[in-house]
Amino acid sequence: MRPMTKIDIITRPEKLEELKEAMNQIGVTGMTVTQVYGCGLTKGHKEVYRGQEYNINLVPKVKIEIVVCEVPVEKVLEAAKKACYTGKIGDGKIFVYPIANAVRIRTGEEGDVAIMDRPVDK
Repeated sequence: MRPMTKIDIITRPEKLEELKEAMNQIGVTGMTVTQVYGCGLTKGHKEVYRGQEYNINLVPKVKIEIVVCEVPVEKVLEAAKKACYTGKIGDGKIFVYPIANAVRIRTGEEGDVAIMDRPVDK
């Protein structure tokens, strides 16, 4: 079984399409996308609504989860950094984790074969 790696990318929602395209170009075929809220260095910002000032502590982001074994992790990181970069606070973070195992529920396959794309039997 080849080593598997999970990469979590948390970035601006407006960068999602660019990131998906960048991943597609390097051969990453699967991902999970979740709308999330978070704060980092800035701890949010202030907004005025109907004359009242509010602290907006949590900022909308997207979290993209990718598991790879064939595509090199460094290639994913470089493509993600390039796609998500604006140079401003709030570009996001990338987290990298080793994966112990994966199971494809439909077939029971385990390990790296469970995350590889295969034609679906009809």
